[in-house]
Amino acid sequence: MQVPNGIDHQKYLNGPDQIIPCDNYISCGPGEYVKIRMGSRGPAAEPPVSVPGLLNRIVARYPNDTALATKKDGKWHKITYKQYQDRIRTIAKGFLKLGLERFHSVCILGFNSEQWFIADLAAIHAGGYAAGIYTTNSAEACFHCLETSRANICAVQDKKQLDKILSIQSRLKHLKAIVQWEGPVDTSIPGVYSWEQVMEMGSKEPDTQLNNILKSISVNECCTLVYTSGTVGQPKAVMLSHDNLTWDAYTISERVRDLRPTYDCLVSFLPLSHVAAQVVDIYTTLTNAVTVYFAQPDALKGTLVETLKEVRPTRFLAVPRVWEKMHEKIMAVGASSGSMKRYIATWAKDKGTQYHLARINGALSSGMSGLPIDFSLAEMIKYWQDGTTCGYKMAKSLVFSKVRDNLGLDRCTTFVTAAAPLSPDIKKFFMSLDIPIMDAFGMSEAAGAHSLSIYPKFKLDSSGEILDGTETKFDGSTSINGPGEIFMRGRHVFMGYLNDEEKTRATVDDEGWLHSGDVGRLDSNNLLYITGRIKELLITAGGENIAPVLIEQTVQSELLHVGYAVLIGDKRKFLSILLTLKAKVNGNGDALDELDNETRKWVANLGSKATTISEIIRTKDPLVHKAIEEGIARANKHAISNAQKIQKFAILPADFSLNSGELGPTLKIKRNVVYEKYKDIIEGFYKE
Repeated sequence: MQVPNGIDHQKYLNGPDQIIPCDNYISCGPGEYVKIRMGSRGPAAEPPVSVPGLLNRIVARYPNDTALATKKDGKWHKITYKQYQDRIRTIAKGFLKLGLERFHSVCILGFNSEQWFIADLAAIHAGGYAAGIYTTNSAEACFHCLETSRANICAVQDKKQLDKILSIQSRLKHLKAIVQWEGPVDTSIPGVYSWEQVMEMGSKEPDTQLNNILKSISVNECCTLVYTSGTVGQPKAVMLSHDNLTWDAYTISERVRDLRPTYDCLVSFLPLSHVAAQVVDIYTTLTNAVTVYFAQPDALKGTLVETLKEVRPTRFLAVPRVWEKMHEKIMAVGASSGSMKRYIATWAKDKGTQYHLARINGALSSGMSGLPIDFSLAEMIKYWQDGTTCGYKMAKSLVFSKVRDNLGLDRCTTFVTAAAPLSPDIKKFFMSLDIPIMDAFGMSEAAGAHSLSIYPKFKLDSSGEILDGTETKFDGSTSINGPGEIFMRGRHVFMGYLNDEEKTRATVDDEGWLHSGDVGRLDSNNLLYITGRIKELLITAGGENIAPVLIEQTVQSELLHVGYAVLIGDKRKFLSILLTLKAKVNGNGDALDELDNETRKWVANLGSKATTISEIIRTKDPLVHKAIEEGIARANKHAISNAQKIQKFAILPADFSLNSGELGPTLKIKRNVVYEKYKDIIEGFYKE
């Protein structure tokens, strides 16, 4: 994070960005500090900066440029960086007035919004912890986060979320206030305040207390708690320091390289309680003066593309399920097109694939810059057939630009997937349409990202290039490049789990290596490949270790109308698989019994008259079952051994959803939930 030439680093700070001296790299207690793993050169040697210090820098440079934009009543309402900071300070003073104590939390429960950002940063400015809670959490799950973080304040979006907190309020020992930022607020309820009340409260407070707290803040103390998704056991509170977050945002920015302050923009829609959304939406934007536009709360239920078309973001981060939904939409449009359009699209995708593979492999020819005004038929044919520059340019004009326009990604220069594996086939599909998707790998305990590739240095099956300033090694391997369990070290590695030294010591060893639980390897270009996850590895009765994700993705690539695939086989004699069929979704995000339009067409083309999942299961529809058997047979041809071939399958009675519990907030499969929910079907596979 470079400051302008000739300007003193300290000028941007309320007080010095101090580091409290200490010798330990991990810490689990409130109010404790950790040693920063500084390097001697490069990004690892970058001077640490606190979250308030980072905000001060950007406000000093770009006070009147747009920071945040929210759509209300059909119009985008924007605030500048100076207004952003003023509101953060005002809410911080309001939080202090409400009784926020040092090293206690402000929990935030709601969809991405200006208020979410401000509550998060205000909690940090006031010397507390910011802690996001997933909107899908039950009241009991909210209780766990609030109680373990010693929350003094809970900021909620609306009455729905307020009611959750009110139902557990009497059991929360530290809670002093609930602040609602949207909709009518019943302030007659003791301890409930509207956002406007807190703003008014804070505006009347002097700056003295806040400024004194800001001067006491150290870059090596905790400022944010990120709760793990809790797929196994209760969620753990990951303690992230100021330096963890600001440094990881810096290294991501250095990797992207061409971020343009005040020009670049993104749409915030992924859950902010997840570390990926926090480090990208809140901290890389602060690092680079990138404008944030907030999507609508129903973004993942269908309105996201409309927001993208309005905003036309220059950078776009999504989880795999979002990319898969976009893929489905494009495929559906293509299927309804005429034969000539389909022919042109197929030709264009071939040229797109050739062009991008040539760039990746460093073999791109310069080609023709464009058709001359007076061109011969031979020149026209050459332009059409050229697999690199020339054909690509025509394909871009005829096809790619229209696809990007329809997705709202016409200005986008960086496309990223994170949080779960995205099938290489989906990546290849988008690359053929001139949308090369980069992969990022990381975890909450690494403040977000540990690897990220920037085009053209990437591979379709890679999880990205290791970020500069970090270290990687592989446990259990004789080679420095693996394969083995991925260990990570650097300034992005978390402080510890709040009040849980035992689990912290099990996750970070005495040399400071974070044990990821993922198995992978590096290639000669420093690109990381994830080959499995230790907790997800299936060990068959015959002793063979099998990574399920690759097999599941292969099945899905052969059966495009399968929604989710879950491989079964741990301690079993053979592999089996649970499959869902893609179904329609109602306005609440519930998967319905009715097949979605494309799956219904597929079933009809097979000769079946079924229109619902229940009908297919009840009749054991022979045509659908035969098609699935054939798809699994094709997938089995890719198996590296007989033990990795699928022998049985079952169609589940419903597609997965957040509401039914099989998916986590970032739409990853909760395998333990699936195993328990469908244990009778699973046991049925293995009856003699």
